[in-house]
Amino acid sequence: MLREGVAVVQMIFFKELRTHLQAAHPDKEPKLVSLLAGAITNELFGTANPEKPFARFLDEQRTTIEQEMLGLCVHLAHLRRHLTDALRIQALCDNQEGLQQSNGLVIADKLGMLLKDREIPLPSTFMTMVRETGAQHQLIIPPAHISAEEDNTIVH
Repeated sequence: MLREGVAVVQMIFFKELRTHLQAAHPDKEPKLVSLLAGAITNELFGTANPEKPFARFLDEQRTTIEQEMLGLCVHLAHLRRHLTDALRIQALCDNQEGLQQSNGLVIADKLGMLLKDREIPLPSTFMTMVRETGAQHQLIIPPAHISAEEDNTIVH
């Protein structure tokens, strides 16, 4: 469940970054902009795509990717809280599962995206934030209250 929450924050970050990149580089093809946004998102979350076309793209666009990453704290500052929480939850999940931790927290810190003074969120707090933000970005349909009359699964 927590990993799914991290994935939602990752999608939100990707969408916001792609929108920024489209505005900053109107001359670039939409497909290239999406690939750039994906590469930057993967770099930040430590989820690089090892397939040859993506690895080649990463090598070819390294300068652009690094330049754009340096501007994240300016252009996507409104996502710092979400990114900090997601990267911390990701690190906790990695630790719990005995996986090698990505260097996402270190990268985010170097880029000025990590809020160091922010406490590590409780799982319920993190998932509430994910649901609310995911719904705002139309990635999650928020749960709706169903009355007993509307619920056919209740046996009377």
